[in-house]
Amino acid sequence: MRPLNVLSVTSEIFPIIKTGGLADVAGALPSALAAEDVTVITLVPGYPAVMRALEGSQVVHRYSGFFGGAASLLSGRAGGLDLFVIDAPHLFDRPGSPYLAPDGQDWMDNARRFAALSRAAADIGQGLAPGFVPDVVHAHDWQAGLAPLYLSLAEGPRPATVMTIHNIAFQGVFPPYLLLELGLPASTFTIDGVEYYGQIGFLKAGLQHADRITTVSPTYAREIQTREGGMGLDGLLRFRSSAVSGILNGIDDKVWDPFSDTNLAQTYDPDNLDARMANKAALQKRLGLSQDPDVMLFGIVSRLSEQKGLDLVLAGLSRLLAGGAQLALLGSGDRALEGSFQTASTVHPGQVGCFFGYDEGLAHLIQGGSDALLVPSRFEPCGLTQLCAMRYGSVPIVSRVGGLADTVIDANEMAIAAGVATGFQFGPAALCPFADAIDRARILWRDRQAWRRLQGNGMRSDVSWRRPAKQYADLYRSCLST
Repeated sequence: MRPLNVLSVTSEIFPIIKTGGLADVAGALPSALAAEDVTVITLVPGYPAVMRALEGSQVVHRYSGFFGGAASLLSGRAGGLDLFVIDAPHLFDRPGSPYLAPDGQDWMDNARRFAALSRAAADIGQGLAPGFVPDVVHAHDWQAGLAPLYLSLAEGPRPATVMTIHNIAFQGVFPPYLLLELGLPASTFTIDGVEYYGQIGFLKAGLQHADRITTVSPTYAREIQTREGGMGLDGLLRFRSSAVSGILNGIDDKVWDPFSDTNLAQTYDPDNLDARMANKAALQKRLGLSQDPDVMLFGIVSRLSEQKGLDLVLAGLSRLLAGGAQLALLGSGDRALEGSFQTASTVHPGQVGCFFGYDEGLAHLIQGGSDALLVPSRFEPCGLTQLCAMRYGSVPIVSRVGGLADTVIDANEMAIAAGVATGFQFGPAALCPFADAIDRARILWRDRQAWRRLQGNGMRSDVSWRRPAKQYADLYRSCLST
């Protein structure tokens, strides 16, 4: 098996800088790929958090006039990961979110900021860092979408390119007058280049020019090639369907391990589920819920948005809370949804507890203390929270879309009889099917022996990166053999 060098290009990476699942994937995949004889170095922007965490940094290259200012390409390590970092204070030395200004709006120069990320990736791909010449440049989401295009414009040998869509709803679309500022010739502003409904499309450029396109589940790979799921890019994806594949995400099963997780009040394993009750009590206390081990406790760990279907939870709240059941929510996002859940916690004291924002420890406690986890998404490329739920014995209740359909085995009569069920699916993502799934879960939960079998099935499922890493390694090698 030939060793490979891969440059991963991402705008966020756990445990250094995270806003969502992209960071988890970018942070976990490199170590999983090492077992496949693939060496990964990740290129990230030099946000303040990255610069603080960087150890043993060395200057690889100094840029002048790099998208509006001087910049350096550094190499070093942070969070146990090998990194290249773009030290460009004029682009990345800003507080808060990687993408949003303090007023909650996108940074006005996001096109320039993330074109810089792609430009540096292309330069490394062409040998800018002599100690690491990548065989493959793997670009993640729109922020890295120009990398395959920049490389396609380069003269001489170039690495293979892979473009991964983590969520096609986010595409990086900018005004056409920025073309020359982004270092792109006028000839690229065509339907076969960056032009996207009269604008510059970063993700579209990546999908057009990458050698291979992946997304994060097989079902989502099919969904994005439909008019309903492709969000304007379905035609291009159908045209390039032979290059499109879906590889399920995994989770880092060392970070997400109920047997050793220090965020839990009590660790446990599938053969010791009684110990899990201490986490339920701790979660109830943390979020101000009534201390009652005998009520069903539903959990949510999610961005609060229409995509995630959390309006369905609000619409079906009375059904959800029947019989004294409880809801523990961790998330942030849409202000109207936050306000509605806050109101729900006031109207239903002791039954609804909310934490708005993000708290990694609380996320682990919800997975380890809730009886069931709700993921009623209208679309979901893969989803990681349901994988964490299975690993922690919180039975997932999910809509039948994307990676949720691919990862959760519905507890229908035959699946229960065969001993393979791991959760509950419903579809479509609407109130009646959601409420029916809640009722099915509640009925099975009353049969504690059957519920424990469901928990054990989930906890023994392989939700790690081992299988996906092998699929990525095979994909990389297939790029080089064609």
